[in-house]
Amino acid sequence: MASASTDLVVGVDESESSLMAARWAARMARERGLGLRLVHAVDEIPVSYPHAAPTYEDAQRVVGERGDRVLRRAQAAVAEVAPELAAEAVLRPEQPASALRAESASAGMLILGSTGQRRLGRFVLGSVSVSLASHAECPVAFVRPHVAEDAPPVDGPVVVGVDATPIGEDAIGAAFEEASWRRTPLVAVHCWKEGFLASVFEESGSSADVDKIEAHERELLAQRLAGWQAKYPDVQVQRVVVKEKPVDGLLDWADRAQLLVVGSRGRGGLAGLALGSTSQSLISYALCPVLVVRGNRPAASQD
Repeated sequence: MASASTDLVVGVDESESSLMAARWAARMARERGLGLRLVHAVDEIPVSYPHAAPTYEDAQRVVGERGDRVLRRAQAAVAEVAPELAAEAVLRPEQPASALRAESASAGMLILGSTGQRRLGRFVLGSVSVSLASHAECPVAFVRPHVAEDAPPVDGPVVVGVDATPIGEDAIGAAFEEASWRRTPLVAVHCWKEGFLASVFEESGSSADVDKIEAHERELLAQRLAGWQAKYPDVQVQRVVVKEKPVDGLLDWADRAQLLVVGSRGRGGLAGLALGSTSQSLISYALCPVLVVRGNRPAASQD
């Protein structure tokens, strides 16, 4: 992680999901001895605001008071699970995406509630969430609101998606660290599909040797994990290779996990230019919290 501290920052608003995110972060801060900042950002009222009733000053005061109420509510949520934790409350008069991105430069982790419209069980990410997952300078955790019947297990493993590119190295490291802190096994899931290769072999009049391909993918996964297993000998690792698209394979495991960790390299030639479709789908559909760790090295392909 490239951030300057290990303190946690929670972006809070008036939603119930942000209160769940605040409680989730409070437990983590309490258990790990970390600082906790609760940040609420509101756009400044334009200076062109007409000086009618209410006046510009009246509107500013109301916005400030509303922000203070949001922060006090978040502090109360923190106190429910960690009464001994002194959470700092910060009101920033700027656009939420800009404010939280600035906060991420000195944070160990940025935590957000998965807000947005819910359609057929999916939470459609808002522009602020997508922007922060793509551009924040620290890992970003999304805590999805849920009801009792679809709540993820609190004692499940940490699950990490592993691909063949170096850009995911930071995500693997974060997953090992989380599994070590939580004293829980780590499930490393590598997904592959032979669709493209199958079409190439078909055009050449041959057929792909699926067994050899799968053996290669298992070896690749072992190589990607080897150094991290040596660094975290306390973490029990289960390697899983599945012949599915990453979204499908990882969502199957997310239902049984307490945390899903994924890398994000964005689209195009610049890392973090946009949130990839795989990461965005996992944040939207996974029942458990999702930690997005943006790689710092450029990648040649999409996730």
